[in-house]
Amino acid sequence: MMKLKRYLHTICATVIFGLATANASTEGWATDFEAAKKQAVDEKKSLLIDFTGSDWCGWCIKLDKEVFVHDAFKTGVKDKFVLVELDFPRDKSKLTEAIIAQNKALQEKYSVKGFPTILLTDEQGRPFAKTGYQAGGPEAYVKHLDELLTIRAKRDAAFAEADKAEGVAKAKSLVGAIGSLGLDDGMVSSFYADKIDAIKAADPNDESGYVKGLELKSKFMEFQKQLNAFGAKKDFEGAMKHIDETLSAGTFDAELKQQTMVFKAITSMQLKKPEDALKTLDEAKAIAPENPISANIDMLKKRIEASVAK
Repeated sequence: MMKLKRYLHTICATVIFGLATANASTEGWATDFEAAKKQAVDEKKSLLIDFTGSDWCGWCIKLDKEVFVHDAFKTGVKDKFVLVELDFPRDKSKLTEAIIAQNKALQEKYSVKGFPTILLTDEQGRPFAKTGYQAGGPEAYVKHLDELLTIRAKRDAAFAEADKAEGVAKAKSLVGAIGSLGLDDGMVSSFYADKIDAIKAADPNDESGYVKGLELKSKFMEFQKQLNAFGAKKDFEGAMKHIDETLSAGTFDAELKQQTMVFKAITSMQLKKPEDALKTLDEAKAIAPENPISANIDMLKKRIEASVAK
């Protein structure tokens, strides 16, 4: 439910990057992405890409100290991954201009919004899993990565099985394979465009509903973009009008409608109308109480009630 956390303000990080030598604490990590991909091809390994802010991001530093610097981690991953560090330090002198350009482009390409972000990709750079800081030390982290590696094996097996099928069966097989990755829509669009095209070709009448789902998500992203513009200007009256017009259009399915109503509740709080916010949250949950977002709705409602009680 990360989408619910991106409203009323945009978290902007000034990122500085470089392609030169790795830090002493990250010895053994590549910084040249294209060279790392070639190495992964040659050695038949996956890529582990660490998007990090080495000199300012607390969780990045914690992950490095608790996991990456230890021999148990290095030994545990050496036969499975090519390690890639994409650093965004505040100290610009740490990196070259070439790396700055490379890392910025990769941050945009992979839709990375926070640090640390750990991506696991195949040797072509197609992501199949995403993680971040995990407590427990190097051994536990290696075990976690091993579990994520199974996702790639299942993905590849599912794609191979889909290649044997035709028509709607092929489309549904591909939809299931892509959905099991749990990746952001932006990543799927960027790295699995060929599979999306195959779904459309195999299911021209969209019996799987996948194309319709993509269109709805695209419209929701545009809705969020416009909503963020109102939030940046602190025009909450305008934001509320935009939300109400969107809800009246009846474009979104149950889950997206719920998310839209959560934005409405947040906007009501900005307009200092807590009673309206609570009423909106009750209406949102009633749409589909079984949806996972309903738990978030309950949490938000409790926070609003607590703030009103003060």
